[in-house]
This record gives sequence, structure tokens and C-alpha cells, in this order.
Amino acid sequence: MLSYNELRPGHFIVYEGSVCEVLEADFLRMQQRKPVMKVKLRDLMSGKVKETSFQQSNELEEAELERMKARFLYENKGEYWFDEAGNPKNRFKFSAQELGGKEQFLKPQTEVTALMFRDAFISVQLPVKMEFKVVMAPPAIRGNTSSGGTKQVEIETGAMINTPLFIEEGDVICVNTETGLYAERVEKA
Repeated sequence: MLSYNELRPGHFIVYEGSVCEVLEADFLRMQQRKPVMKVKLRDLMSGKVKETSFQQSNELEEAELERMKARFLYENKGEYWFDEAGNPKNRFKFSAQELGGKEQFLKPQTEVTALMFRDAFISVQLPVKMEFKVVMAPPAIRGNTSSGGTKQVEIETGAMINTPLFIEEGDVICVNTETGLYAERVEKA
């Protein structure tokens, strides 16, 4: 059991009958009131994000998850198929809603970590940083720095990423898959 003040981003808890990942946790102490922990949770079963508060009287069950190495195979009609690394017969799938935005960074043969709870697959974890080829980038217009010197480019999976103006079509960039933000240019076209 976890106390309310032990919650940190990245923890997995059982809340309202399903497994939730803690996305944000802020400890608040207001005058004349009991301290509370305001948290933002992602339900791994449904993919929905909800906000709630926990108090001193709350005891939370930490979810005991099994981790398994897997790889992404392909997407078909909104279903994303994976198999266990080293055992291609063990296949499983997730919908885009269950992946909660992670699908925009999946490319075939990507190594991931599958999360299991009570013998059921509930989610996957991607590598924190991944490399993608830029397939579409608008030209940088000289003097166009009013928007902070960034432009939107499309990467090979179809996701749109904000990058610096010097990124061009054909470049390989590194993206943080947890935040969806540009990290660095790996290779120039």
C-alpha cells in the first residue's frame, strides 16, 4: 500500500478498479486545511485521463505489473499489433484509444515494453527517445521568428512535431516520446 504523499509521476496504482499511471502529482498544503495530493491519472484500460485528489486517510494499492519485451508489428484498421520478443506466436493488440497517443510514434519493428496486469496486456512503454526521418518540412522563411523560431514538420509515422527552423526534409531527428517534443537533429539530409 502507498500513502498519498508517496505518489510520483510514473507510478502505477489501482484506482476505481483499473490500473492508472500517475502523470502529475502536486502536494498542496493550504491554510487551515488538511494537505492533499492533486494528481492527474491515465487509466491504462480505457486511455482516459482524469484528475483527482488524495488525502491523508487514503491508502492506495500499488499495481504489480509484469513487464515483457515486445515489438510493434503493424497497424490495421485502428488496431496496433505486437508480438513477444523471441516468441512471434504470442501476439496481442491495442486500439489507438488504449495506447493514448503513443501510436503516433510507432514504426514497424520498434522494441517496446509490454505491461501486463493479472495476465492481461494493458499498455506498452516506448523508448524515451526515438529517431524519426522528417518526410515533410515547410521552408524556413527568413525573419520568421515571431513564433519563437519553430516550425511544424511531419515525421515518418505521420505525427507533427515542432522543430527549430533549420530542420529540413530528409533530416533524422530525435523525439522525446513521453512529451512529443523535438530533442535534437541526429543526421542532416
